Amino acid sequence: MSQQETLLTRKRDPMKVPKLILAVAVALLFLFPIVWMFFVSLKPESMPATTPFEWFLPPYTFVNYLDIIGGSDIFLWVWNSFIIGIITTILTLVLTSLAAFALSKMEFRYRRALFVFFIAGLMVPGEAMIIPLFEIIGDLNLLDTYSGLILPMIAAPLGVIILKSFFDGVPNELIESAQIDGCSDVRLFWNIVLPLARPALAAIGILTFIGSWNNFLWPYLATISESLYTLPVGIPMYNSNYSESYILPMTVNALASIPVIIAFLFFEKHIVKGISFTGIKG
Repeated sequence: MSQQETLLTRKRDPMKVPKLILAVAVALLFLFPIVWMFFVSLKPESMPATTPFEWFLPPYTFVNYLDIIGGSDIFLWVWNSFIIGIITTILTLVLTSLAAFALSKMEFRYRRALFVFFIAGLMVPGEAMIIPLFEIIGDLNLLDTYSGLILPMIAAPLGVIILKSFFDGVPNELIESAQIDGCSDVRLFWNIVLPLARPALAAIGILTFIGSWNNFLWPYLATISESLYTLPVGIPMYNSNYSESYILPMTVNALASIPVIIAFLFFEKHIVKGISFTGIKG
């Protein structure tokens, strides 16, 4: 046997086929509820199903989708979720990057104590801050407004910690040479440090947008007008009117899932990299 054949034999994984089969089985297991949801959404409203397999059999109809589009504010909920998510993400990236740059590359008193303060922010569960946050937003007359939905969500201590650790890796010699050439702190931040942190910024931005899009508790508490409902709030409110029906609630959920699925297909690599970069596990 030649040396090349020996190396190829060593690199062979005898468990490759079982692992592939297991991965496909797990993927199908996670995809099954989504497929079932879309099949149910295509069934006629008055058609009963006595067995689970009947949900996948004809007849099919798109009338349910037309009824949802004409009889609900789903596009308004999507728009509200999108606008709130985009603005929240932009403001979070701006504030976290500025704070991380100051903590990493600027000298001032109590810098370490302030960093410990950010770390301590990770230890406080969000549910514990709901009541004082509600009272503060109410005193500022920001309830039932876009500002009231966005401003409480831009506090991201995890983003500050991630970016600070990333900025710490930028050589101080590079910073000092730029300062000797007359580079101001703003230009140093914008032209030198920030471009180097694009992977970290992309990870934080993606996770922030996903968190804002899926957020239910705060928008549910802070909104009164139906015109400000987001998808996580509007869908349960709509489904509660059809609590004994399967078809229309599944249709509105399927319709709301389409933009999310499309976005995931386009940004799959970035989302996976963002989760692996931050070390977050489900």
